[in-house]
Amino acid sequence: RFSLSTAKTKGGDNRFSCVVCHPTEDCIATGHADGKIRLWRNFHHKKTYTYSALHWHHDTVMDLAYSLEGTRLLSGGVESVLVQWHNESSCQKDFLPRLGSPIECISMSSDGVLCCTLHTDNRISIINSNLRFSRSIQGLIKSRDVKTGLVVDPRTKALVLNGEPGHLQFYSLQSDQQLFSLDIVQRQYIHQAGLKQSDLVKVAFSARGTWLATVEESEEVADPELQLKLWFYSEETQSFALNTRINTPHDNHITDMCFRDMDELGDDSLILVTTGRDCVFKVWVMVEYSDPEAHQSVSWSCDFVGSYHNYQATNCCFSEDGSLLAVSFEETVTVWDSLTWDLKCTFCHPPGNIRNICFGRLTCSKYLIGATDYGFLCCWNLLTCALEWSAHLNVVVLQPDPLSEHIAAVSWLSKESSLFVFKPSEPWPVYIQRNLCKEKILLAAFVPRDEPEMISSEKYLWLRKSQLFFLTDTQELMTLSTKSLEERLTPSSKQLAVEESLPVTPFSVLLGKHRRQQAQEDTDLGKPVVHNKQEQASPAVKELLHTPAHVLPSASFLCTIFINSLLISKENKSAEEVADEVEMESEKAEDESDEEDVTAMEQEDTSHMELLGEMTCKLSKSQEKELRKIRKMDYSWISAF
Repeated sequence: RFSLSTAKTKGGDNRFSCVVCHPTEDCIATGHADGKIRLWRNFHHKKTYTYSALHWHHDTVMDLAYSLEGTRLLSGGVESVLVQWHNESSCQKDFLPRLGSPIECISMSSDGVLCCTLHTDNRISIINSNLRFSRSIQGLIKSRDVKTGLVVDPRTKALVLNGEPGHLQFYSLQSDQQLFSLDIVQRQYIHQAGLKQSDLVKVAFSARGTWLATVEESEEVADPELQLKLWFYSEETQSFALNTRINTPHDNHITDMCFRDMDELGDDSLILVTTGRDCVFKVWVMVEYSDPEAHQSVSWSCDFVGSYHNYQATNCCFSEDGSLLAVSFEETVTVWDSLTWDLKCTFCHPPGNIRNICFGRLTCSKYLIGATDYGFLCCWNLLTCALEWSAHLNVVVLQPDPLSEHIAAVSWLSKESSLFVFKPSEPWPVYIQRNLCKEKILLAAFVPRDEPEMISSEKYLWLRKSQLFFLTDTQELMTLSTKSLEERLTPSSKQLAVEESLPVTPFSVLLGKHRRQQAQEDTDLGKPVVHNKQEQASPAVKELLHTPAHVLPSASFLCTIFINSLLISKENKSAEEVADEVEMESEKAEDESDEEDVTAMEQEDTSHMELLGEMTCKLSKSQEKELRKIRKMDYSWISAF
C-alpha cells in the first residue's frame, strides 16, 4: 500500500487533479492544480521514493495519458493546448495549440495510432500520433452560460445561442451539427480565472431574419461596458455584416430587447426596443445617410426614451400586429402605443416582480400573459383592461408558439420541472406533463415545422405546426415528440436509399449475379424459396449499423425495437401452411368428437357391467383409434345381398 499526500503551500497549490500509470515501468504520473506534472518512482519503498517534475501549464493539469509504449506523455488543461513530453524530459516536448477550448480528457487508441481529446465545449478532437490534427466531432457547443436564451433564426430555422466565448452558434436541429459560428465580440478570449472579459448576453432577430441585434457586456457588476450591435444579412456573402455599433446604449445592464417589423420593406415599421436596469426603455430606428459616398445607406439611432416611476425595466414584447408594446417595470406591466408612444394602460398583480410577459396570438390576440416571481400566472384582457384569470404557478419559462394560440409554461416545484400548455381564452390547459425532468428547465423555444405534422391524438394537436425544445441547467437539449422511437428513426434510414443506389463495385456485381443464378436454378428444380425475416432490415437495425455512435440513443431505448425486428411474424404464412393447419384442426375436431362418443359408450357399458357385477378391461389408445376407424366404415353395400 502506497499513499501520496500533497497540500497547499506557499509555493503553490499541490492538490492532485489526475493520475496515470506507466504501461511498462513502475512509474506513476500525477497532475496538480499548480500546473506541474510529477513522476513518482520507487514507491514500493515507504521512505525512499523519488519524484521529478515537469512544468509548462500555467493552471490545473486536467488530464494525462501515456502512449502505448510509454515513451511519450500527453497532458492538457485550460490553455487549449495538447503537450507531448518525450522521454519524461522538460527539454523535449511538442505542442498542438489552438484546439478551441480547455481539454478535459485524453484517451489513446488501443493500437497507439490515434488519440482523442474531450473539450469543455462538448467537442471531441481526433489527433494522429505525430501530433497532427485529423478531425473533430462537434454537435451542440456547450457554453459556460447560455445568457442569450434559445432563439430561432427565421431563415434557417436553426437554434441560435451562445457558443464559443464571444461567438453566436447556429445549430441545425435536423442534421445535429453547427451551421456556422458568428464572432460577435471580435476579441481574443483568454482562459484565466478571475479575468473580467466581454461576452454575448442578448440576441434578437427581425421577423424575416435580415437584421440581427446583439448585446455584449463585460463581467463587471458595478460599471459594465456595454455595446449594442446591429447586423445585416448579406445575400452575396451569405453571412451577417456589422452595420451599426452603439457604445453604452444604457447606463446599466440591458435586460431585454425585441424587434417590431410589420413590414420590413418600409423603414418606418422596423424598430428595435431595449430595456435596462437604468429604469428606461429605448426605441431604436433606422436612419438613412444623406452622404452618397457613405459605404452603407442606413444606420441605427435612438428615437424615443420611456420610463415609469423610476422603476427598473425588465421585459418587453410587441403584439402580433405591432401596434402595442408591453414593457414590465418591476411589479407593473405598461402598455404603449407603438406609433405615438403614449401610455395606454397598466396592469399589476402584487406581490412580486414580473418575470415574463407575452401577447396572445391569432384568436387570442386580445390577451396579455404575465408571470411573477411570487408564483402567479396572470391573464389580462386588453379590451376590458381587467384581469381575466390567474393561477398559482411558479412559472420560470413562458414561451408562445408563433404559429398558433398556444403558450407553453414551464414550472419548477419540488425539484422537478412540469409543462403546461394552454390557450389564454380557455380556463383549462390543453396539455399537462408533470415531472417532465428532474433538471431545472431554463429556456424553451418553439421551432416551426417545414410542413404541419399529421397527429391523430387530440392531446398533441398543439405540436402540429411547431416543435417545442427545452434547455436544462446542465445544458441538455430536450424535445417533445408524438412519434415512437422507430418512427423517429425512419426518416434518417430513408437516407440510406441514396447510399444503396450508388454505383456498386465489380465484386458486388459478380456476387449479385451469382445469387440470382442460384435462385433461378432453385426455382427451376421446384425447390421452395425461403424468405428469411431477418434479412428484411428494419429502420432500427439500419440506424444502429449506420448512425455514428456519438449521436445514437442509449442502448436501453434501441434494445426493444432491435429484438422485435428479429421476431418472425405469425401473419406471414404461405397458403399451403394455412391449408395444412385447417386440415389438422378439422382432424383434431373429429378426433375430439369421436373421443366423446367412445367415452360416452364406455360410460354406458360400464354402468351395465357394474350392474352385472363384472369387470371390464380398458382399451389402449391405439385400440380406440382402430375402433373409431371401424365405426366410420360404410357397410351399406351389404344390404344389396
